[in-house]
Amino acid sequence: MPPIEVGPLRALGAIETRLARKTSESSGQSVRAETAEPAVVKSDVLEAGDIPVDSERVEIIRKAVQEGTYPVIPAKIADAVIAAGLLLRSGK
Repeated sequence: MPPIEVGPLRALGAIETRLARKTSESSGQSVRAETAEPAVVKSDVLEAGDIPVDSERVEIIRKAVQEGTYPVIPAKIADAVIAAGLLLRSGK
């Protein structure tokens, strides 16, 4: 099998401006991005809306943590961490 030739290698570096920006060499004017349509159009359909937070429950938990009365059960925390990991793997 003959060897595969890929050509000369170039060092990685900054983007070459001649590739990133098109210019008209005949008139010396550059193409402006402001005149083009935006590449991404946002839709209200994908808007998440308000965050569902129970402010009263948050205050109760915050107060219990500050007072040191919030129950910390390592087995329950471990179960929740494992369940979260399983949910991320399953894609549900």
